[in-house]
Amino acid sequence: MNTSAAGSGGTAQPTGTTSQPTGTTSRTAAGAGSAVGSTGSAEVARLAEFTAGLRLVDHHAHGAFRGPLGRTEFEESLNEGSTGGIPAGTTAFDTHLGFAVRRWCAPLLDLPAHAPAEDYWARRAVLGDAEVAARLLPAAGVDRWIVDAGHAAERLLSPGELAQVAGSTAHEVVRLEAVAEEVAATLAGQGATDGRGYADAYRDLLRAAVARGAVGVKTVVGYRAGFDLDWSEPDADAVRRAAARWLAESARAPGRPRLADPVLLRFGVHCGVRLGLPVQVHTGFGDRDLDLHRVNPLLLTDLLRQPAVAAVPVMLLHCYPYHREAGYLAQAFDRVYCDVGLALNHVGARAAAVVAESMELAPFGRLLFSSDAWGPPELHYVGAVLWRRATAAAIGAWVAAGDWSAADARRVATMIGRTNALEAYGL
Repeated sequence: MNTSAAGSGGTAQPTGTTSQPTGTTSRTAAGAGSAVGSTGSAEVARLAEFTAGLRLVDHHAHGAFRGPLGRTEFEESLNEGSTGGIPAGTTAFDTHLGFAVRRWCAPLLDLPAHAPAEDYWARRAVLGDAEVAARLLPAAGVDRWIVDAGHAAERLLSPGELAQVAGSTAHEVVRLEAVAEEVAATLAGQGATDGRGYADAYRDLLRAAVARGAVGVKTVVGYRAGFDLDWSEPDADAVRRAAARWLAESARAPGRPRLADPVLLRFGVHCGVRLGLPVQVHTGFGDRDLDLHRVNPLLLTDLLRQPAVAAVPVMLLHCYPYHREAGYLAQAFDRVYCDVGLALNHVGARAAAVVAESMELAPFGRLLFSSDAWGPPELHYVGAVLWRRATAAAIGAWVAAGDWSAADARRVATMIGRTNALEAYGL
């Protein structure tokens, strides 16, 4: 779904137009522009200023919390693996991400940079969730958000609401597993558990979801089964048998069905590929539901070799700590893209090292920016700030060393932060 802050009917703003002029941000440049000025090079300082003002396309994000948000939930959202509360005597503010929030978000909440955690939370509580989002989301300087609304959507701003608060445009990707789970809930509720109607119902619902204006699809197969699978497309009988097993289980179990069957996961991925849209794949770092060693993107090589898959853009999301492997795949396969989105917030002050490593092998035309922000609007803002600073630091060092020209550096920063995504998603 393509939604925008402009107009009441969800009509997208024209490409490259936002509530602010392209090439400028509201309050971002003040932080990001100091990343490499200490080199003493006027050209590098200008590069940092340029990167700070670049209007970004965040090609993979989620909504911000609707609120109200308590401190425990807020701190859990700063820790990718936390699901059972923060251990007594500790705080998620004592992490790279927590430090980044206090450094970069505090001034936008009328606090000094590096304000103590207690002061930050107290000020945040006084302002309220809506005001915090209204300050932080526009300051991210994101021109377009590409949003996955397939997880806990009831707790988050919709893509349209995110665009409205941020003063920008939002597009949507369809999560393949969420479509399967909706189909299963419907069929199981009808008592149709023999699996015969599953494949057609899935294809029909997926096409309908995409027809509402989606610009891509996404799979979280890494969370559900890992990548060490037989990536051939399952035949109709295999899909029917797997669906019958899952539907029978779903009919007996309370709550929403959760897809974890490898056959049906593969079936969904191949159905997504047939749509011809970009296919986002979560790889690498994530919460405790995944087995990290089973989500190395190299395990997707057999899938990427298939002609149908090679014909569509495949977006390897996050990738860390396998970002160098992802860079190899982007070099080896013409339509593979990658980012280090989720990692940058969590590595904080080390983001420049991760960005530089992600650029070692990947062609610059196939690197993308994302934040993977989910929940607190601090993540949307800090994700943008850290990418700007990290990119300016990495490429600025190469300019200062004489390895890159300043013109090439500005061009590559624009490609990664903006134009690669616009072209890949047909925006």
